[in-house]
Amino acid sequence: MFLIIVIAGAIAAMWRISTTQTATSSLALQQARAYQAARAGLEWGIYQFVNNASCTTPENDPIKLDGFAIKVECPNGPEWRVTYNDIFEEIKPDIHIQKISATAEYSLPGSPDYTYRQLIVEVEK
Repeated sequence: MFLIIVIAGAIAAMWRISTTQTATSSLALQQARAYQAARAGLEWGIYQFVNNASCTTPENDPIKLDGFAIKVECPNGPEWRVTYNDIFEEIKPDIHIQKISATAEYSLPGSPDYTYRQLIVEVEK
């Protein structure tokens, strides 16, 4: 009887460890996917800023990518955009530095598979 109880306890412990490890690796994979989705949003935003000078996605219509909702922002406030025109050269270039933010979310906050990743980059034009 003692041997059956010990073996059953060992099986239960191994099952619990296996379940925890599976959940942890699944969440790590989802975090990696969120990072790549945010990077894709940044690349889209950089392309839009360089070619169209505007890259903010509509608030109620984010980019959808394999279950992720990606919001890209590049507002024009002084903390987001800087223009340098005091460079002393023969031809004065206007240098614009823009911060672009991309946020990737999967599922809803509070759910077990919720994933969130935000990346910010500065682009010079």
